[in-house]
Parts: sequence; structure tokens; C-alpha cells
Amino acid sequence: MVKIISSLQNPLVKNVLLLGEKPRARKEQNRIVIEGLREIRLAMTSGFHITDLLYTPELVSDDDLKSLALHDNQTELTEVSRDVFNRLAYRSDSGGLIALAEPRRLVFGDLQLRPRPLLLVLETVEKPGNLGALLRTADAANLDAVIICDPQTDIYNPNAIRSSIGCIFTMPVVTASSGDTILWMRGAGIKIFGTALTATRLYHQTDFAQPSAIIMGSEANGLSTTWLKGSDDLIKIPMLGKIDSMNVSASAAIVIFEAMRQRGFR
Repeated sequence: MVKIISSLQNPLVKNVLLLGEKPRARKEQNRIVIEGLREIRLAMTSGFHITDLLYTPELVSDDDLKSLALHDNQTELTEVSRDVFNRLAYRSDSGGLIALAEPRRLVFGDLQLRPRPLLLVLETVEKPGNLGALLRTADAANLDAVIICDPQTDIYNPNAIRSSIGCIFTMPVVTASSGDTILWMRGAGIKIFGTALTATRLYHQTDFAQPSAIIMGSEANGLSTTWLKGSDDLIKIPMLGKIDSMNVSASAAIVIFEAMRQRGFR
């Protein structure tokens, strides 16, 4: 029997709000909040277990609801009123669906790399919006994985999920320390290309046809000394204007798609 909730004081409603706002609660409960039909479908297809599905009948079709409910028969279905849903929803186009799910915490051993892998490594990414945009670029290029080193934001922050339009679920994502990542890539025979304004080599002069990792630092500080010293080569995008800075997601897209061009977009 489906539960029906119409009160903002309901414990489940309060907990969904808590999970959406507090990284510590997400970690302690091992739950994340996913909003929207597309994002929930992508998570399910990628093997995320949906524990709870909250929906508003006025906003979601019976066919869409049934397709999600049948995908995982262990999911708890809960109907909520329009007022309750409007309080829970971060955005206006979520289609009347919010899910709670168990996150996936991948490690290096979980990755299935191609013979010539291409990776994106992000150091101390701070802004959920930037993380989401970077994941969209990684998905568009079909990279082997994204590795997030020493993150300053929860990768399952609702804003990161939303800005990634679900690519957080389509991409293999590993979080690790910078030191462990460098050691793993050296052991795997992956060339490390750090991006830095102090570099002398331009990005398009670099051989990305070999197993490669593109390392992006924070917008505020760039790469740390660990990566500047740990990279096999440092590369840069030529800056011809008066400001020598670009958004990190735009910079990553430029370098990644040069690598894809060299690989024949395969």
C-alpha cells in the first residue's frame, strides 16, 4: 500500500530536506537525493539502488511512475501533496519525482579502463556547479573516468547532480587523495598532463594518443605543488586577451576535445 503524506512535519519529509542540505547527513545515512525523471532513470540504469521514491500524481504520468517502480521492486513508494513536493523540490521542472538512493563510492580497482584510457582529474574542486559542468563534458567525450582529488564539495551535492543533468551517474567517478592518484596512474602507465599558466608547452602540441590524464586545478589557485611536480608534462591554453583566466569547465572542454580530435573521436 502506497503511503500518502500531506504534512511538512512528516519525519520522511524532514529527512529529505536534511539530506538535501547537509553533507554530513548524507554520509551518515548513506543516502543521496535525486530530483527529476531523467536523473532518477540514469541512476537506476547505472546500478544505483533507489530506496525511496516520492511523487506527486498531478505532475508525473502513471506510465513514468510504473516504469520506475517496476525497475526496482524494493523501492518504497510515497505519494506527497503538491504543497509538500513544492517544499522539497529544488527546481520547477523535476516532473513530480524525488528519490533517495544509496551512493556509489568507487575506488581505482573498480575502474574498467580501455587500452588507451583518457581520464580527467580534478583537484580540490569547490563549486558544485563547476563539478556538474565538468561531468557533462566528461560524459560528452565518453572519458574512461573522472577522478576527484581532495574534493572541497560533496560529489553528490544536489546542486552537482542537477548541474550535471545526471552525468554524475553515467560517469565512473573516483574520489582519492592526490598522492594516491599519482601513484595509481604511474602504476597503470598513464601519462600525467597538468594544466598550468606557467607551462611552456601548448595543449595542442601534446601527444594525447597515449594513455593520458588531464589534470585541472581550482579556479582560484590552479594546481598544487604536488601536481606541478608530479606531472609528466605541464601544458597550457594560450591566452590572447588581457585576462589570463578561463572557467575551469571551459578550459577542460578545450583540452579534452583536442585529445579526442587526436584520437579520431574514438
